[in-house]
Amino acid sequence: MPDATTSRGGFLAAVARVLLAAAGGGAVAGLEAGDAEGFHFCGHVYTTGSCPHPTGLPRIDAAGYPVRAWDGRPVDDLGRLVDGYGRPVDAAGKLLLDPDGRPLPPGPRTRVCHAAGERYGIATRVDGSWYRCCGGRVRKLIDCCTPGKRRINGDAALTGYCRGGRRVFCVHYYDTTVPC
Repeated sequence: MPDATTSRGGFLAAVARVLLAAAGGGAVAGLEAGDAEGFHFCGHVYTTGSCPHPTGLPRIDAAGYPVRAWDGRPVDDLGRLVDGYGRPVDAAGKLLLDPDGRPLPPGPRTRVCHAAGERYGIATRVDGSWYRCCGGRVRKLIDCCTPGKRRINGDAALTGYCRGGRRVFCVHYYDTTVPC
């Protein structure tokens, strides 16, 4: 859950809890149970869904390729850890082998926004971003934009930080090393 002292989303969640408590009923308990959906990643209130990602949360590296959310290690489109050459490796960095002892071939590694466009058959483009403090580091939240009028959730798309008449289709993020 976002920390109310470090993010606007956390602050808004705290305010929402107070307002719901004042309104009465079991709504506060429901909000607590739905926090995973309300804040699907630090810095982003769940209005537009995440871009599809091989390991779940849509964390990317500086070039837009998928990395694991919890440790920033690069993964391929199948969600397997990969080395600097794109070859699938285990947690210790050793090449994964087939049953005959040969290294498995590298799988594709596609930029997350581009992969979303391929998956849904639409043109996508990274247009805009904004920044939040998450876990003591600056996080760059990025809009994956399309000329379409629907976002990944299926409802009407918003302009967000998109340009050229495009609208937000889905969102993903990059964790910087800049402290905050």
